[in-house]
Amino acid sequence: MRTDSVSRSAGPAGFTLLEVLVALALLSIALVVILQLFSANMRGVSSSDGYVRAVMTAESKMREITDDEEISEKSWSETTNDGYQIEAAVTPAETERTQDLPVALLQINLTVRWTDGTKERALTLSTLKLMPKKV
Repeated sequence: MRTDSVSRSAGPAGFTLLEVLVALALLSIALVVILQLFSANMRGVSSSDGYVRAVMTAESKMREITDDEEISEKSWSETTNDGYQIEAAVTPAETERTQDLPVALLQINLTVRWTDGTKERALTLSTLKLMPKKV
């Protein structure tokens, strides 16, 4: 009777403890990096939300100011219900260039300030409005 012997390699058939530890270390480093990127992305989205709301508030207030037919030189400040502080100033612009014209040019500067966590943020809009001079 003949028996065939199957030769086996002398090495172990699984992973060594060192290989498993290295694989776990690489996996944990990759997970930490991915979680940090996700966290940074969430902070960016939150900050972007604050800017979008500030722009909408500023555009709305700027539209109110520019639609006013009786607008005159003045400055004021107000705080909205959602915590945005608005500072606006209407000043004459290019007075020497428009002194002989029947129109006056007004510059409107509007700044919106808000708090984002511990940081104070600000957004400024500026525009010009042409108004007929009062006789």
